Order: sequence, then structure tokens, then C-alpha cells
Amino acid sequence: MRILFLDLDTLRPDHLGCYGYHRNTSPNIDRIASQGVRFSNYFCSDAPCLPSRAALMSGRFGIHTGCVGHGGTAGDMRLEGSPRGFRDRMAFDSLPSFLKRNGFRTTTISPFAERHGAWWFYSGFNETYNTGKGGMESAEEITPTVLDWIDRNASDDNWFLHINYWDPHTPYRAPEEFGNPFRDDPIPDWITPEILAEHRTLSSPHGAQEINMYDAQTNPRWPRHPGELTDMNDVRRMFDGYDCGIRYLDDHVGRIFAALEKQGAMDDVAIIISSDHGENIGELGLYGEHATADAVTPHIPMIIRWPGAKSGHVDDGMHYNLDLAPTLAGLLGKDPAESWDGSSYAPTLTDGSDCGRDYLVLSQCAHVCQRGVRFRDWMYTRTYHDGYHLFPDEMLFDVKNDPHEQRNLAEAEREVCMEAVYHLNDWHDAMMKSMPYEVDPLWTVMKEGGPLHARGYLKAYCERLEQTGRGQHVAELKRRHPGEFA
Repeated sequence: MRILFLDLDTLRPDHLGCYGYHRNTSPNIDRIASQGVRFSNYFCSDAPCLPSRAALMSGRFGIHTGCVGHGGTAGDMRLEGSPRGFRDRMAFDSLPSFLKRNGFRTTTISPFAERHGAWWFYSGFNETYNTGKGGMESAEEITPTVLDWIDRNASDDNWFLHINYWDPHTPYRAPEEFGNPFRDDPIPDWITPEILAEHRTLSSPHGAQEINMYDAQTNPRWPRHPGELTDMNDVRRMFDGYDCGIRYLDDHVGRIFAALEKQGAMDDVAIIISSDHGENIGELGLYGEHATADAVTPHIPMIIRWPGAKSGHVDDGMHYNLDLAPTLAGLLGKDPAESWDGSSYAPTLTDGSDCGRDYLVLSQCAHVCQRGVRFRDWMYTRTYHDGYHLFPDEMLFDVKNDPHEQRNLAEAEREVCMEAVYHLNDWHDAMMKSMPYEVDPLWTVMKEGGPLHARGYLKAYCERLEQTGRGQHVAELKRRHPGEFA
């Protein structure tokens, strides 16, 4: 058995052709989707980058691992304490550790561990290739290492190859010589000059006036990445930059597939294509960032082509990224690890069975502190720290009819909000009962001064709001965050 896992950073599903996007961003990915199973409601349990991959690799929610943010105590996995043996749990129960224990040679080509100081990420890998730029790599700096590995190993049996590409991540970095294959394609029609004008009035780090989070600075190294959006031409530049990153990435994915075909291995390889999180490009007033627990940031693609399994099938059930480990266990006929929180959807792949959950709880503690509940056609988000965006405490969106989250229905749909809160409380009770720790790491983040990317910036940001004609927000920011003005 050979497994290729393409872990494509910051890839939102609705910008892929196989998920219905009108631009031709992903022909090579689309080909695999037509041969396998495409999951339409697949989410990372904990966003963004670091907590998402912690959940994926551990098979556990961030509330259990303790890793829910990008810094402070919650930027690390919890120490196991007295129950720890000669090795820690990740040495046995991480996704690659599980595969290694079951006879796979495990390899990662990724700078992720160094990028986030997340050295547990290497647990279970026989081989690690750090491409050296901490996530600032462009695809042409990664593919040669991948092709060399395939040339040397593709004909062997029982390997698991994990590959990280970063091109859709900010700053949008497709080389200038790649051009713009989308110059004649319209951008999505939901975003209008009126919406942009409204977004420019908001207090919104990574918003229309601060693409660089708290200012409008640009870097000449990244000409595709604007500093602010003043008109619809800038919005087009933003969409084109992101979509060019996807298409450039997809071209390199095609080179990997061609190499496997040359080795005679392509038809036999199981292929998994997914991401760590999506990308807000206008939703909630955010551009070029993955900063919320909504229906956009945690929503990720999942495409699996498994030899002998379903082909051309679409699954609409709700799943977490942490469900992958038990699913692979099911497909391989192995018992899942006792520590995993995920549940297997292997029957979906083998016979099309519905294995989806009734609801999902999604968390974000790196840019804001939020928990959301995705259920039926609804996305409910509860905000504990607004990351200086002045989000209301509750947001509710009908994602079937309003997929870009333009109309907050929390006041109009109180019964739906109460149902969401019931699910959130039910999940939280189950999580707290099933771990030996007494502290929810979301509240660790709150007590340590808030999420890392909104810690210590408020005074300077209020000055920028005053300078850019948005001083009306300053009083409310001071009221919500008095400690940062003490």
C-alpha cells in the first residue's frame, strides 16, 4: 500500500474547479476528485495552521491537546505528566506513528515543524525533509525534493509520503513569470463596490485598509499581494493573487502525478488532498487571512482516491480533519488508537455510507478567540475575544443561502442560536469530562492577554484608525479591551 498526502496550505474548497469554482484553478486536483471521493463539509476542528495540524496529527481536539493558538501556553501541546512513559503519546498515536507501527515507511517534505516550533510534528516519521524557508517556499523550491524522493522510492511498497505546498498562503507568491491565467475571468460576483466601501469603514485587522494585519505596508518581493483595497481593481488583484497561487501549485501537483506515472505507480497510489484551513477573502470584512471560527476559515477540501473504493462520489456529511487517522485505520483493517477523538468515515469511501456528524464545533484562538457550531444549514459563532474586529458576541449565518456571511441573523433567529449553544455546551461538557485537565485552553489564551496576533497592537492600531477616518471605533475598542490601555 502506498499513500500520498498532499497537504496544501490555505486552500479553500470553493476556489477549486471540482467544488464548482468558475475559474480553472485546479485541473490536476480535479482529476483526482473525479476518480475518488470529494467531501463537501470537511472542517478543521481548530484553526488556523498550528492547532489545525496538531489536531490532524494527534487525532484529538485542541481542547484535549492544549494546542489551540499560535503562542503562549496554548501554542504547545500539553505535557502528559506522571502518566508519560519512556516515550510520549505522539510517539505511538500520531497519524504517522500509527502508520509506522503498521509497516509503513513514513516521510514528510515540509518546513512546518520549524515554522511553528512544533517539533512533535516529526513524531512517527522515518524521514523528514525541511525545505528550509519556514513556509515562505514557492512550489519550485519544493518539487525537486519531491521528485527526487519519488524517483528513488515510488516503486517500493508500504510508504506514506506527506508533502506541504504553501503557494495559496499569504503573501501570494506565484512567480511573476507565471503570468495571470485569470486576467480575463470575472471575480466572484458576490463582492461589490458597495460591500468594499462598507469594509473600508470597519475596525478590521487584515481588512480592506490593512491587508498587512495592522497597516498597509507592501513588499516588492510580492507584487501580487496588495497592502490595501481602494477599489475593485485592487479586489481583483487580491482574488487573482490567491487563485494564481492555487493554479501554480496545481501545476506542480501535476508534475508529481507525471513522475508517479513514469514510475508505473500512479494507478496504485492512494491519494489524499486536503489543507490545514481556508482563507477569508472578504468574508466578515477580512482579506487574505484565516482568522475566524466561521464557515470559511475552518472549511477545507478533502479528496481521497483509494484503490478499490468509490469513484466519482460526493459526500455531504460533516467531518473533522481529526477523523482522518481513524479512517485510515478502518481502511487498513486496524484498530484505532484509544486516544483519538475522531471517528472513521471509511464506509463512506468503501460503499458510500453516510458517516457524517450531526454538528461540528470549530475553534480559533490565534487571531480571535471564538468557537462556532456548524449544523444543518447554519453557522453559529460565539466570540470571546474579537481580535479588534468588534465582532458581536453572537453571529449566525444561513450558509446555504448566504455562503459569504453577509447577513448576521443572530437577533432574528434566537431559537436557532439557542440550539447552537446547546450543541456547544454539550460538546464542551463531553470534552471536559474526557480529559484529566481542569482548564479549557481557550481560557488560558484569554487570561494570558488574548490571541497572539492581537496582543500588544491595540494602541498603535487605534492611532491608525484615527488617521484613516475610522476613529469612531476607538471608544468601543477601549471599552472592550481596557487592559491594553492601562
